[in-house]
Amino acid sequence: MLARFGWRGIPLAVQVCEKTSPLSYASKQRLFPGVSSGLNIKRCIFTPHEAALRLTFPNLIHKVEIHTSNSHLKKRKVQEEPEPRELDLLRYDMRSLKDAPKPALYLGLGGLIPFVAAPLVMNATACYYPEVAFAQVAYGASILSFLGGVRWGFAIPEGSPAKPDWKNLANSTVPALLAWLALLFREDLSESTFFVIMGLGIALHYDLSLLPTYPPWFKALRAILTLVAILSLVGTLAFSSVYPHKSLNMKTT
Repeated sequence: MLARFGWRGIPLAVQVCEKTSPLSYASKQRLFPGVSSGLNIKRCIFTPHEAALRLTFPNLIHKVEIHTSNSHLKKRKVQEEPEPRELDLLRYDMRSLKDAPKPALYLGLGGLIPFVAAPLVMNATACYYPEVAFAQVAYGASILSFLGGVRWGFAIPEGSPAKPDWKNLANSTVPALLAWLALLFREDLSESTFFVIMGLGIALHYDLSLLPTYPPWFKALRAILTLVAILSLVGTLAFSSVYPHKSLNMKTT
């Protein structure tokens, strides 16, 4: 509640409330005659006649909080903090998949063919082909190196949200190193497949949450492509223990 007092032609606005103020009844009557005894003074706000008010009310400056600006008359805008983005693709980024450029969408989906073809061939023939499995692993290793290069290309241009610092550039080399390990263990395709799967998962984690993020449509596309690739690798790995092993030259191993 605001009570207005006129004193020697100088307007004065006194804000009163019921809970806050250490001023006693005698002090309130001395500083503000006419204020009800049941009300406590909280703040004194007056117009720019500060010099005259200091002469009229010398004790007011020391005992009551004074505010001389007119900001209390302005409507303050409350800035709403953006909702924190969590790893919730179905809620956020999947909606932006329709905004993906057609070349990126078609080339990305076409890039799944070498991943998906291996388990489909094995399931259709009821045989596990080590050459096909290695071709799938080698393709996955090349994709890991490609993903690391994409991060470098995203961070290096001037004005990019991702800076060319140690965090971006060093982390983007991890998938390529895992791809190298996958090719080193070619004699054991189970271990090679594991390295590729781990590299794909780490690269997706970097791009979605750890490092400065890509556009929403690219994150959605990355999530779909990575999920399908991992499932294809897991399917090939499972067929190795289910179907008999045969090489492409029809020699049983």
